Amino acid sequence: MLGVLWMMMGPGAIGFLVYQASRKLGSVTATTNDWLQWGIIILIFLPIALGFVIFGFYSMKGEYDMD
Repeated sequence: MLGVLWMMMGPGAIGFLVYQASRKLGSVTATTNDWLQWGIIILIFLPIALGFVIFGFYSMKGEYDMD
C-alpha cells in the first residue's frame, strides 16, 4: 500500500516546487539569478520524482515483497 504513497509523492513534490517557484518568480523583485536557481532545482528534482513514481509502481506490483 505504500506504493500508492510513493506514486503520489513524485508528482506532488514537483507540483509543490513549481508552485513555490511561481510564487517567487512572479514577484516584482525576481532576478535572473532567481530564475536560474529555480530552473536548476526543478531540473535536478524531476528525475528524483520520476524515480518515486517508478519505485511506487514496482512496490504495488509486489516486486519488493519478501516471500
